[in-house]
Amino acid sequence: MPNAHVIGLGRSGIAAARLLKQEGWTVTVSDSKTSESLQQQQHVLNVEGITVKLGYSLTLDDGDLPELIVVSPGVPWDIPVLIEARNRGIDTIGEMELAWRYLKSSPWVGITGTNGKTTTTALIAAIFQAAGFHAPACGNIGYAACELALKKQGSRGVEEQGSKGRENASQSQIDWVIAEISSYQIESSQELAPTIGVWTTFTPDHLNRHKTLENYYTIKADLLSRSHDQIFNGDDPYLRQLGTTHWSKAYWTSVKGRDATPRPWVYIENGWVMVESEPIVPVDSLRMVGSHNQQNLLMAVAVARLAGIEKQAIVEAITNFPGVPHRLEHIITWQGIDFINDSKATNYDAAQVGLAAVDNPAILIAGGEAKAGDDTHWLNTIQAKAAAVLLIGEAASAFAQRLQEVGYYRYEIVETMARAVPRAAELAQQDHARVVLLSPACASFDQYQSFEHRGDDFRQQCLQNFSP
Repeated sequence: MPNAHVIGLGRSGIAAARLLKQEGWTVTVSDSKTSESLQQQQHVLNVEGITVKLGYSLTLDDGDLPELIVVSPGVPWDIPVLIEARNRGIDTIGEMELAWRYLKSSPWVGITGTNGKTTTTALIAAIFQAAGFHAPACGNIGYAACELALKKQGSRGVEEQGSKGRENASQSQIDWVIAEISSYQIESSQELAPTIGVWTTFTPDHLNRHKTLENYYTIKADLLSRSHDQIFNGDDPYLRQLGTTHWSKAYWTSVKGRDATPRPWVYIENGWVMVESEPIVPVDSLRMVGSHNQQNLLMAVAVARLAGIEKQAIVEAITNFPGVPHRLEHIITWQGIDFINDSKATNYDAAQVGLAAVDNPAILIAGGEAKAGDDTHWLNTIQAKAAAVLLIGEAASAFAQRLQEVGYYRYEIVETMARAVPRAAELAQQDHARVVLLSPACASFDQYQSFEHRGDDFRQQCLQNFSP
């Protein structure tokens, strides 16, 4: 049996390991960390015949070289062991690329960008599903990509069992794969080639991993260049500047109307989303705040029309779309104050967009594990809209210093979410603020397992303190 090694015991790594095991590989999974939850996963996978090594980092021992190495998204692509593996000709790929190998018979929509990916992905999946397609979302939203491959590969054996098997298999048939794909996943996917590629926004992010803005751009551009059709946000300054010079055959979108540059294929006119000159859906059918969500809507409609989906399904999906958890998610209204979870705002640009989208004045909860980036627009928006800022996590002191440097002193260091939420309510009442907004501008890993974990804590604190 061929030998594979999976690095990372998260959801993606577990799905990759199970897929490879199902396909006849001898599989080892390693994780440099160890914890009670990881030990529980170790036990489960051991029962399934998958070896798990905790507190272990892969080394290339000539006596037991894997034929395939699969990397989870959180593992840097340029660590020495992966560079060495590639130099030695070992097949080294990411979990998304592994899924592509088993799912490439289905058309893919690949959505990337610094911000806006999750909402756009969720909107696209909702439209395709309203049109009757089995079009699950995967990647950074919904399933791990290899979980979809597991379902599809598992259906092959079931199909061979007769009519009942064919019925079950048809339920696993994937019409479209709707994949949110981060730069980490693109970096480790050399062959992934979507039918439709979408680029939502581009601003500095993940520079601690990608080093330069140019390298970050090149990684994302690789995915779009391999896509059969490309859709771009024409309102993004960086992408608009490159425009038709770099992407002469792309489809562009703009909230600024049909005369925007580059000339958009999908745009807003008189409160309607238009495709060329055809009205598709009223903009206010989408019940999500912020002009950035209008742009997300345009890109989702562009994908749908390229895929041949009719207006009726688009209107139905957009009208019934509930929004995305952890992205400007309304949690509760208490004494006229809206508590909004924007935990997915893990960088300055996303947090600036989130704060700009809500009513002012607002009480802002920010902080966590800081990222490199330009905080200028974020700080300007805080000065314009925030009645007070409550700071949590590792970045609290550094953020306090930055606020002082721009002359903003209405902040408090509260350290934890448990302190932040009730204090935010007090300040909101004092300052007549209409919103308490968690929009951290930071990664979550100093205090939480993920941005979802952080958002769930915010939700729990809100409901615990303010539910009737």
